[in-house]
Amino acid sequence: MSNLSIKDVPEAWAEALRQRAARNHRSLQGELMSIIEQAATAPRLAAGTSSNLGSTTGSDRFGYPLARRSWTTFEQWAAERRQMYPEPITGFKSGTDIIRADRDAR
Repeated sequence: MSNLSIKDVPEAWAEALRQRAARNHRSLQGELMSIIEQAATAPRLAAGTSSNLGSTTGSDRFGYPLARRSWTTFEQWAAERRQMYPEPITGFKSGTDIIRADRDAR
């Protein structure tokens, strides 16, 4: 196995990593190994491929993205969804109707 060393880590970053390790019930070494494993095994987009989903910030043990960062505004997102699904869903009760019926039944 290889040994890695990172020098001159700002104290604030080191403390944040210690707290993250504690939240995840790991030692600092275990937390750092987990972060490195995620970075080393994360699925990658092919070169020259763009995605409107933003960039992944990590992956779970199965390789699925944990989070994505995107600069899409809500208005852009809503316009994309309206384009994808131009017809509203019909034939089902709305959430509002279900909640009202439940409230009125009490």
